[in-house]
Amino acid sequence: MTRRSVPADGPSFKGWTRPGPVPPGGVELEPGETLDGLCGHWRIFQLEKGNRFSTDDLVTAWYGTTWCPRAARIADLGSGIGSVALLAAWRCPGAVVHTVEAQEQSLRLARKSIRANGQEDRILPRLGDLRDPDLFGDQAPFDLVTGTPPYWPEGHRLPAAHAQSVPARLEVRGSIADYAQAAARLLAPGGLFACVFPNDQRERALAALREAGLLCLHRREVVFKEGEPYGLDVFAAARRQDLPEGFEARAECPEAEAPVLVRRADGSVAPDIARVRLALGFPPGI
Repeated sequence: MTRRSVPADGPSFKGWTRPGPVPPGGVELEPGETLDGLCGHWRIFQLEKGNRFSTDDLVTAWYGTTWCPRAARIADLGSGIGSVALLAAWRCPGAVVHTVEAQEQSLRLARKSIRANGQEDRILPRLGDLRDPDLFGDQAPFDLVTGTPPYWPEGHRLPAAHAQSVPARLEVRGSIADYAQAAARLLAPGGLFACVFPNDQRERALAALREAGLLCLHRREVVFKEGEPYGLDVFAAARRQDLPEGFEARAECPEAEAPVLVRRADGSVAPDIARVRLALGFPPGI
């Protein structure tokens, strides 16, 4: 679900000002690109007609940093244009974030955003395949691993109109199972994996976590519009081997938290998502 862009300077409301550091900027916008508000004062470069950051990215970064608020080392898998990595870095100002992305054009945009927001020393992108067993080498392990995997196997949905968006939609370079396996390899003891998947494929996502040796601790549904069934689930999972024996039953995992509603039936912004956005530096109520 593509999110409506908010200008980086944004509206003012009762003296509210955007939180967080003011970036240096100075990176040129090229033909076919847009520069949009992301979180606080930070902005993101995107292709006007390509893959753009969405509610999926926003809730993944928010959920991961909510359940792992003091992460010092973060990895973002299949990082695309860098939206989740930037959001997580903004929420955890002391963290170093390593990313991996297989598409050069998406990585180019991510690097521009990282540079424009003055985060070259904290967000370290690389070109690669998240399925590589030697991914990140001696940079692992990580306190928090995030991922927004593609949702459908090839052939189950039409490909996106723009080539950049195809791997974000269809499983051409790995599935939810590959993301979970990579996270299990990369997590530090006690670390957390946060990911997102369609709510009508909930059992598939939970099975991928189980098969990777991960236990889903928390799950929260994101409902796009009141009265409509389709939406997302965000998950927070840890390695089973890091937890006490019998923890799953005693802690009644996974905890199913109250859903987050994005739009009311009349199309207006719901308070649930407004609170999430406020936690990510958006103006109140926007």
